[in-house]
Amino acid sequence: TSVLHLNPSTEKGTVIWYTKAQQRKLFFVDSLQIPNDNAFVPPMIWKASKNSLTIYALASDRRPKDTTKLYYAPFFNIYEDGKVCMGTVSVNIKKSSSVEEFVQAWEHYFFNSYFSHLMGKHNPVKGSCVKVWKDLVNTDKTFPKEILKANNKTLKDLLL
Repeated sequence: TSVLHLNPSTEKGTVIWYTKAQQRKLFFVDSLQIPNDNAFVPPMIWKASKNSLTIYALASDRRPKDTTKLYYAPFFNIYEDGKVCMGTVSVNIKKSSSVEEFVQAWEHYFFNSYFSHLMGKHNPVKGSCVKVWKDLVNTDKTFPKEILKANNKTLKDLLL
C-alpha cells in the first residue's frame, strides 16, 4: 500500500514509496553532539534503484498524489537534489529481492547509518538542522512540519 510507482527494468529499475510520520532510532556522529536515540521523523517519499537512494519530506501523512508538493528531507548527508550520500554504508541489494525486501533494506540502510554533516551549503530546514534534531531526539514531540523547506518539485517530477 505504500508503493507509489514501480519500474521493474533490470538495468534502470526503481521503486518510489512513502512512509508516514514515525518514530525511528537515529544515529549521529559524536561531533554533532546529538544523542543517538528515538525521534519522530516527518512523512517521507523514497526513490531507490539498486545502488542509489533519493528522499524527500512530505507535509502530510496522506497518500501522495502526482501534484503533492515535496520538501527537502530534513536530515544530514543529503544533497540538494535529494540524493543520499551513503558514506561508508555498504549497499548490498539482492538481485532477486521482493519489492517489500527492497524497501525494507533501503529504510534499514538509511536509518541505521550515522548522520554526520550537511552537504555543501545546503541546509534542508528553516533554522539549524542540529538544533532541530537536538530538540526532537529522546522526546515524544512530533516533527515540526513548519520548518520544512519546499523544493519546487511534486511527486510527478520523480516519475519523469
